[in-house]
Amino acid sequence: MAGGRIREKIRRSNLYTFACVRPHADIIEELGSLPDGPGFSRIVFCNQSDLHRRKPLRYGLNNISTTKYNVITFLPKGLFEQFRRAANIYFLLASILSLTSVSPFGAVSMIAPLTIVVGLTMAKEAIEDWRRFIQDMKVNNRKVSVHRGGGVFVDRTWQKVRVGDVVKVKKDQFFPADLLLLSSSYDDGICYVETMNLDGETNLKVKRALEVTLSLDDDAAFKDFKARIRCEDPNPNLYTFVGNLEYGRQIYPIDPSQILLRDSKLRNTPHVYGVVIFTGHDSKVMQNATESPSKRSKIEKKMDYIIYILFSVLVFISLVSSVGFSARTKYEMPNWWYLRPPDSKGLYDPSRPALSGLFHLVTALILYGYLIPISLYVSIEFVKFLQAIFIDQDIHMYDEESGTPAQARTSNLNEELGQVDTILSDKTGTLTCNQMDFLKCSIAGVAYGKRSSEVELAAAKQMARDLEEQESGMTSSDGAFRRSEIELETISTPKWGNDHKPAIKGFSFEDDRLMGGNWLNEPNVDIMLLNFRILAVCHTAIPEQNEQSGGFTYEAESPDEAAFLVAAREFGFEFCKRTQSTVVVRERYPNFGQPVEREYKILNLLDFTSKRKRMSVIVRDEDGQILLFCKGADSIIFDRLSKNGRMYLDATTRHLNEYGDNGLRTLALAYKKLEESEYAVWNNEFQKAKSSIGGDRETTLERVSDMMEKDLILVGATAVEDKLQKGVPECIDKLAQAGLKLWVLTGDKMETAINIGFSCSLLRQGMKQICISTTHIDGTANDSKEAIKEISDILFVSHQAIKESISLQITNASQMIKLEKDPHAAFALIIDGKSLTYALEDDMKHQFLSLAVDCASVICCRVSPKQKALVTRLVKEGTGKTTLAIGDGANDVGMIQEADIGVGISGAEGMQAVMASDFAIAQFRFLEKLLLVHGHWCYKRIALMICYFFYKNIVFGLTLFYFEIFAGFSGQTIYDDWYSLSFNVILTSLPVISLGVFEQDVSSDFPALYQQGPKNLFFDWYRIFGWMGNGLYTSLIVFFLNITIFYNQAFRAGGQMADMSVVGTIMFTCIIWAVNAQIALIMSHFTWIQHLLVWGSIGMWYIFLLIYGALPSTISGNAHGILLEALAPAPIYWATTFLVTFACILPYFAHIAFQRAFNPMDHHVIQEIKYYKKDIEDQGMWFRERSKAREKTKIGFTARVEAKIMQLRTKLQKKQSGAGSNFQSPRSPMS
Repeated sequence: MAGGRIREKIRRSNLYTFACVRPHADIIEELGSLPDGPGFSRIVFCNQSDLHRRKPLRYGLNNISTTKYNVITFLPKGLFEQFRRAANIYFLLASILSLTSVSPFGAVSMIAPLTIVVGLTMAKEAIEDWRRFIQDMKVNNRKVSVHRGGGVFVDRTWQKVRVGDVVKVKKDQFFPADLLLLSSSYDDGICYVETMNLDGETNLKVKRALEVTLSLDDDAAFKDFKARIRCEDPNPNLYTFVGNLEYGRQIYPIDPSQILLRDSKLRNTPHVYGVVIFTGHDSKVMQNATESPSKRSKIEKKMDYIIYILFSVLVFISLVSSVGFSARTKYEMPNWWYLRPPDSKGLYDPSRPALSGLFHLVTALILYGYLIPISLYVSIEFVKFLQAIFIDQDIHMYDEESGTPAQARTSNLNEELGQVDTILSDKTGTLTCNQMDFLKCSIAGVAYGKRSSEVELAAAKQMARDLEEQESGMTSSDGAFRRSEIELETISTPKWGNDHKPAIKGFSFEDDRLMGGNWLNEPNVDIMLLNFRILAVCHTAIPEQNEQSGGFTYEAESPDEAAFLVAAREFGFEFCKRTQSTVVVRERYPNFGQPVEREYKILNLLDFTSKRKRMSVIVRDEDGQILLFCKGADSIIFDRLSKNGRMYLDATTRHLNEYGDNGLRTLALAYKKLEESEYAVWNNEFQKAKSSIGGDRETTLERVSDMMEKDLILVGATAVEDKLQKGVPECIDKLAQAGLKLWVLTGDKMETAINIGFSCSLLRQGMKQICISTTHIDGTANDSKEAIKEISDILFVSHQAIKESISLQITNASQMIKLEKDPHAAFALIIDGKSLTYALEDDMKHQFLSLAVDCASVICCRVSPKQKALVTRLVKEGTGKTTLAIGDGANDVGMIQEADIGVGISGAEGMQAVMASDFAIAQFRFLEKLLLVHGHWCYKRIALMICYFFYKNIVFGLTLFYFEIFAGFSGQTIYDDWYSLSFNVILTSLPVISLGVFEQDVSSDFPALYQQGPKNLFFDWYRIFGWMGNGLYTSLIVFFLNITIFYNQAFRAGGQMADMSVVGTIMFTCIIWAVNAQIALIMSHFTWIQHLLVWGSIGMWYIFLLIYGALPSTISGNAHGILLEALAPAPIYWATTFLVTFACILPYFAHIAFQRAFNPMDHHVIQEIKYYKKDIEDQGMWFRERSKAREKTKIGFTARVEAKIMQLRTKLQKKQSGAGSNFQSPRSPMS
């Protein structure tokens, strides 16, 4: 590009005055030494990678892996995962015992189901891990140019890059490993790097090579290049690096400004050369990654406890059966001559009843195994697989722009989506799309910009809706008056029509008073001219000319800066050129003819830092006047105004407050004229500070800068709207209404994070901010010259002092919250990365967590990927509640893996987050559907499904136990073996799967219903034991009602009684009817599929009985012809089936009827409204019910709008009272 060729000729060293000072040659040797000992042992031979192929200099390869398994570990680790489940351990033991003679079933019937269950589950795990492997291979097989020797570079895959290799990385490519920058295509060795995958920031970072290696600027230069690097060992610290380069018999210190980290991207630089220092899992980004964990949902963990309970019941009834059998063997079996005791196998021997009882215990443990359903795991896996398909196929989570659907990368955690308590989110690329729109401004005390922000529009819409509801209780004149007042207070935003020009990216300003040069007709033209020139000159951006359109785009350090430049261009002041020491602005006004290019010579640039909260540029204009242009936070600028520079202070402050209330990001603009002598004296001090070497350099620079940035004259202020990703505010609002807490963990500066917090309504005006930062300690030290001198001597504040200060800040904040008397007060906690390092230490982390939990929102700034993972672990373990982490870059991998649920955003910047995630979506807004719809439904479906599964197996298993007691503890089963085998596999499996896949209660319009998951209303012990009790009751009714009916009762027309096979078949029929009728009562959402599967399963029993009875008697045994010949002709069979089924479901039916009538749950009310179509007939009631179905929240768009409504209502009340007094005043003389 043309812009690129222009910029190659520029040496921009002086633009980065705070970070780019080179050490003098006479102190290079002094600074080049490194500490000895552990932590600094890595030696890299540059351009000699062969030396690193053997020990002791052999380092790790450059391939990476995010999979849970490999070829060697899959079998042992996979089996371990399967047999972590208590039920599988039981069935493994049962399968082993089935090989013995004590088993009531054949070995195949026990081993085959276990093999199928474990095999299918492991196959699913293998498929999911294979997908991760494929994505790893895509990264490992990326290409990069590597020096082969003789000055020749060849393409090689990333996984073949080794330590010591010299690589050539081209524009828009990712760095394959951690590199030392040797040179770039620019003369001064500068390159621009995007580190979004590492720290979440999209603004470009400047890196520069050491001066000694600048001559290595083409391929041939590396033919004879050799050097040695000695540096720190692999570590996760992204922002530090200690090392030195030995080259040409000299030692040169290396700092982070020369290090290019893996997974960051080269931008706006044709190419760079670098030498590989850290590869693969030694690289800093991978050091911040954590091992792929094996995650299990809370429901699955709780299911193990249920298994333990049922296993205890199983052991108990087996012991009862064993003791009963032992007693009968000892006292009664000698009289049973027909059994010929003892038997040859010793299973029953009256002389050894204890041994016989022990054998019978094993038999009973296997016989009653139906209490613990092995098919439950298969059914759950199958249901979760289908649920995952529904997530993948959801059209509402499909991103049309990128063509990316949602993806459930693992189905093990579907139900966990419905139990999330806290969401930990990255910012950049997750919440924001880093686009700012210039919306309003204040110049010389006059507000400009008629377009409304999103907060203003939402407040107006909500108030109009409230007025419609209130008008029924007001007179028409009152209603008309208030509506007119709303119209006066609310500025509507016109929609783009055909006669409007297309929208300009970064510029949504609308006000004819400033556009098209009309600002020349406004008062204070000189101030306006200065305002526009500050926007066009006070920045560090670089222009790039579009060769097709001729226009300019800007590469800025922040999106705010780019929006200011676009705004300046639209106002007629186009920044078009930058050289090493000049900025050129093309001004269309006040000359309406040919635009005039004005050149401003840059004398000094005082860069922005999070501590300074401002930036300034000192320039000399074409008339020779020296000017200081300054922009920054209003609180900082206002404190630095001169007495005669406060003319517009009150009006500007009022406008800034309004902009803040409307959710806009604001900056104040100011200037100062300088005399030559004044500037010369200051510049001398500034240059000395720049050239100094030592720990106090930054402090000295700030002090000297502060001397200049005083006695300013206020010009105006700007307000930009931070463009979040589509639907982010609405999504956060819905999540807040659902009772979810949201933490933002970002690598951005504190100010940027706070601004984003306001944009997405995590923060709002009136919310009390608790800022915990180490700058408080610095501020305390800066209060006295003695303290400054002490710090300069020591170079650091002691670890203990900082820790005590952080602890004190946390304690004071906690105390402030406890003493707060206003119940509507909201607190926001904002903490930086340095403070977080101390807050996460063992003796302070629980204190910090307690404070954070008490706050409505939490924002952690300047955090490393490791800290993101540690914060996530603290929330997960400290609260004991379900956490979800969401991010889009490699810097988010640690927290995604650490959280109970990890969600990756499949954005444009790599797929690292997706590769480590459990679920992947294209945009943050899809999280609402993923949690409030799929999560809520999956939780409820799985919970109901598991409870029902245990219920039906308790019904079936306990009837076996009752019959054994009835049959003298003989071990005889009342059911045919094929009945038992088909119970879970054929006759009751499909309805429970339909429950787990298709059950729904209500839509996502009622976010508060989501709290049923975090509160675990459908899978708490009360409900679990309730279902167990229901199963116990049903088993008693089925068994004893049938025994009572058919005991000593004629069954056939000839007066014959029912035999065991007939009673067993009737009892089994009652079970099939009862459990299927029960699941029909559970379901609240029916389609033809549910009807087919539920009633079809009952029909399947009769078909099975018909087919099985038609088989030869050698196969069907006593069931031969049982349906057609014995059961169907007998009316008592059908009457008993109806009576027993009715008696079984009656208590549950009475329970749900009573609950819906007198103590309904939230979804019961909504279902009833929908059933009677009240949502269509009575919209007012429907709106009120929807409003009630929201959790009270202090964050989100709704909370912010309510605060805005309070302000508007206050204004209306004042206007009403004023209008009333004016109306009454003419009548007062007549009174």
